[in-house]
Amino acid sequence: MEGGGRSAAADLGGSVLTGTFGNPLGIVAKQLSLPMHKIRDKCPLYRPDGSLVDPEIDKKVEGTFNKLLDKASLLRASMGDVAMDVSLGAALDTLRQTDGGVSTEQEMNLFNWHLANLEYANAGLLSKLSLAFWDQDDPYDMGGDHCFLPGGNGRLVQALAENVPIVYERTVHTIRYGGDGVQVVVNGGQVYEGDMVLCTVPLGVLKNGGIKFVPELPQRKLDSIKRLGFGLLNKVAMLFPHVFWSTDLDTFGHLTEDPSHRGEFFLFYSYATVAGGPLLMALVAGEAAHNFETTPPTDAVSSVLTILRGIYEPQGIEVPDPLQSVCTRWGTDSFSLGSYSHVAIGASGDDYDILAESVGDGRLFFAGEATTRRYPATMHGAFISGLREAANITLHANARAAKSKVEKGPSMNTQACAALLMDLFRQPDLEFGSFSVIFGGKASDQKSPAILKVELGGPRKKGATEGGKTDQHHSNKLLFQQLQSHFNQQQQLYVYTLLSRQQAMELREVRGGDEMRLHYLCEKLGVKLVGRKGLGPGADAVIASIKAERNSSRTKTRPSKLKIGIPKSKS
Repeated sequence: MEGGGRSAAADLGGSVLTGTFGNPLGIVAKQLSLPMHKIRDKCPLYRPDGSLVDPEIDKKVEGTFNKLLDKASLLRASMGDVAMDVSLGAALDTLRQTDGGVSTEQEMNLFNWHLANLEYANAGLLSKLSLAFWDQDDPYDMGGDHCFLPGGNGRLVQALAENVPIVYERTVHTIRYGGDGVQVVVNGGQVYEGDMVLCTVPLGVLKNGGIKFVPELPQRKLDSIKRLGFGLLNKVAMLFPHVFWSTDLDTFGHLTEDPSHRGEFFLFYSYATVAGGPLLMALVAGEAAHNFETTPPTDAVSSVLTILRGIYEPQGIEVPDPLQSVCTRWGTDSFSLGSYSHVAIGASGDDYDILAESVGDGRLFFAGEATTRRYPATMHGAFISGLREAANITLHANARAAKSKVEKGPSMNTQACAALLMDLFRQPDLEFGSFSVIFGGKASDQKSPAILKVELGGPRKKGATEGGKTDQHHSNKLLFQQLQSHFNQQQQLYVYTLLSRQQAMELREVRGGDEMRLHYLCEKLGVKLVGRKGLGPGADAVIASIKAERNSSRTKTRPSKLKIGIPKSKS
């Protein structure tokens, strides 16, 4: 942005590196010697009249809001599968009316601000978010600070795109894929041909049918595209002649009296420390983000200035007109049609996995934030999905070059992979209650990987409740029973997780039966039990190594002429 001799860089799309611990974009930034600015926690909130919210009232309402989220989690656990048909918004509204905690008008305005902030985080209306799975990715949040990249995230894009041939102003309208390769048809009828194609368009474009696939995508993928939500966040970026707001703040918020407008300019980001100029960004979330699409830019900027002058002019601070302003319209941008994904009512994390599946026997691949169940709605999630598909594409390309048929990934061969795991678990290295473990690596290495299997719905094994009577207060029996019910007690099913040898040995020592072990596993070790296809490529490598180790061991201990029948690895 430029004006009046001033210039600054504004991120109109993804702007925040959400966590730096293990974040690959943070690593890329360090490799490029790009500094990162920690977003400071201080975020004062201002009332509709411009006065500062009492910090004590702010703290009280925030505590009430967080307690209601906790109660919503307990509610969905008690509801079982029914929670898939209920929205998070309906649950929070019901709990608030039942439990109270929000009484005065100011407290209600504050509560609505927190709802708007939640809609911002999910780019979706709370009335559309799934109570059951809206936060399914929480266990995988990157730790560490949230950061801005001085100069904008475009610096990362530019570095990654260096020496990569990129063709601009070519709008794709058809992708044909088959045994002989692919054809990508763009505007004007020009056709690009290749062996494979990677599609990274936003979920909104796929939902809208903006690209025609020939043949049509599999029904399961079409269903997932329809089920997943794709919400909206808009911004107003303003470049001012000088900084008039406090330089020790990166964020501040503004309350509104009208609940339907709660997301309208509810949060401001100060980019003055990282943009290269006096830049301020106002966010528009929730229902307000949709209404904003048809608001004239002059009216939008005028509304923002009214808010800012209501806050600063009583302090004797003049708020100048901006030198330049930009209003986003992501909902009507034909190349986006929204901002980022969320788990809508009726959807689940499985839908992200289905969107990630390749089709056409390794000809058509998909990447982007809506294809990663662990890191959706994040820049690092989109980046990681690209690395994932680069590996998948290389695998298929190498296999075709060697004129051998490539085996599909675990999500496409769940039955075959389950058979391999079942074979390995016929002789587990460790077994206790409904839990069994197979180890990889050396026995002396306590950090070596292990795969844990938990049997659900099958006959109870002897010793599954050893340890005598458990303290009812500490028992996690209800959770275990609900998990069993979720996976259908009428069948003998299994869930898995990847952990270390040391963690597996610690789990064996837990007393109080399977319920206490499950509690220890989830609460103390912080791991998540998933179906076979949810283990991911990391576990595939462990499974393959365990199989190889066992094959090697059998070769050493059996006559060389004896062939052992081991299912072929699909990993």
